[in-house]
Amino acid sequence: MSWGLLLASATAGAAYTLTPGPGFLALLGIGAAQGRRAGAGFILGHFAGDVLWSTLALLAIIGARAVGGTVFALLGLVCGAYLGWLGVRTLRARPANGGGAAAVRRPLLRGLAFGLTNPKSYPVALATFTALLGAQAASLAWSALPPLLAAACVGFLAADGLLVALAGAAGVRRAYRRHEVFVLRLSGLVFLVFAAAALRNAAEGLGLI
Repeated sequence: MSWGLLLASATAGAAYTLTPGPGFLALLGIGAAQGRRAGAGFILGHFAGDVLWSTLALLAIIGARAVGGTVFALLGLVCGAYLGWLGVRTLRARPANGGGAAAVRRPLLRGLAFGLTNPKSYPVALATFTALLGAQAASLAWSALPPLLAAACVGFLAADGLLVALAGAAGVRRAYRRHEVFVLRLSGLVFLVFAAAALRNAAEGLGLI
């Protein structure tokens, strides 16, 4: 296992965590309403979902040779289409309750439930890890899964620490309340970029381009 692959996996974990989406927005909302401690509880619970969905993404990437390239490409096609739909939906979304941030009684449990059931997690994880590891997927064996996942967890935790620090900052809390619509629109655009990347990878895998 090369240091380059481990760095790529850690970078993918950080990028996956920092990609704006439902969990990202929930953290900003909780941080805006209740501060850094509640945000940390939410993100700690969400970490379980990060590990689960990223494990599945790595299994798909490493297992591409055994399962077959066509199956992997079709999976990417479905993921890309879903991300595109989610991006359009997010672009059209409006803040709930007039943009006010609602308080959460148990941030840790909310984060755990959110992370394990968030429907966007797998396609985003697959797109992110494929973008950084896909070129070397053919050379990866099953023994690479534990170190790659461990490296990804380092990326998760580093990004989580940054997000908690930002979400609890007074300036960020004020800015989020004031510009929530802009944050939603930016999130939608990011999803569309990931959708385009996933669809391109799928088209290449199917020999369409």
